[in-house]
Amino acid sequence: MGTTRCYYEVLNVERTAGGDEVKRSYRRLAMKYHPDRNPGDAEAEAAFKEAAEAYEVLSDSERRAAYDRFGRDGLRSRPGHDFRTMHVDDIFSMFNDIFGGNAGGGRGRRQAVRGYDLETEVQITLQDVLSGVETEVVFSRLDVCDTCDGSGARPGTTPSKCTTCGGGGQVEQAGLGGMFRMVTNCPACKGRGTVVTDSCDDCRGRGRMSVERRLSVRVPAGIHDGQAVRLQGEGEPPPVEVDPSGSAGRGDLHVVCRVEPHEQFERDGDDLIVALPVSFTQLAMGASVPVPLLDQDELEGHIDVPGGTQHGSIFRIEGKGLPGLRTGRRGDLISVLQIIVPSKLDDEQRELLTNYAETEDIEINATNPSFWNRIKDAVTGR
Repeated sequence: MGTTRCYYEVLNVERTAGGDEVKRSYRRLAMKYHPDRNPGDAEAEAAFKEAAEAYEVLSDSERRAAYDRFGRDGLRSRPGHDFRTMHVDDIFSMFNDIFGGNAGGGRGRRQAVRGYDLETEVQITLQDVLSGVETEVVFSRLDVCDTCDGSGARPGTTPSKCTTCGGGGQVEQAGLGGMFRMVTNCPACKGRGTVVTDSCDDCRGRGRMSVERRLSVRVPAGIHDGQAVRLQGEGEPPPVEVDPSGSAGRGDLHVVCRVEPHEQFERDGDDLIVALPVSFTQLAMGASVPVPLLDQDELEGHIDVPGGTQHGSIFRIEGKGLPGLRTGRRGDLISVLQIIVPSKLDDEQRELLTNYAETEDIEINATNPSFWNRIKDAVTGR
């Protein structure tokens, strides 16, 4: 074990986080701190390995349960990898499925199948959820260097065969006092099988360059906060040590949508909830009350409030909510009546209310369901 920080703190997730949330957080940190993005940055490499150590534990249900109960002491009977001594590429190979890549097994050179997935976020409004929206995302990714075509060598030169691994890209290391031997990436050539003696001026021998990319993405109507739109082939190419030219194809870009809170409407599935202010006289005598609609192109809605309606009563307008992501069928608009008490009264109003108060005979029923329970029942359809 390397890190002394809490694994949940390392991955920036709550202890109640599910497996998918843990995976997303680790992927985000791994791509952020990958040494290819931070060349020569020892702190970034340490953070990369720390995140891998945390993910190895929290992604394993048995080890996570032992860690939650006993801390690091609970992991002594379930030892994991020493990520401090592991090569970065070997860590990527361990968790290859997370990044969208794939690699062939067995000894010898790995064969790249696909590049790594990336994730970015975009902010949208509730109106965008209603109608769908075309928006732009800006993100950084590693691309194959155009100057050297990913080889890392200065144009006109070629990399030399690695003398440490003999061009195989991997070496054997003894473990546990020589009881077994372990195959790892060659530390000299980082698994390439070749070494660059005359580096490309643009990528400085790395074969990859960080570039900023702008893309237009269509967000479908009905999408929920946290759901993602996948842009195929807009991720990163495979690691340079297994596919310098990136010919095996890129991973995908996952655009996670974050829906901004609305000042007036709350979302519940495909339904919308709005607090509708009404006066005492409207509730007591009945009235046609205007209802705001999220769709600004539609005419204002109305509900007929019968006389004697109580504060907190629920009214539902069918088909004025949000569209279902898969079906397109719109949910309902749920209006919760909230009485507004005037902050000031003139003399005439005060006299009228005083006269009315003298005639009041209201029975208070303590067994009435609470205001919020009635809202819950209305939303869930009970």
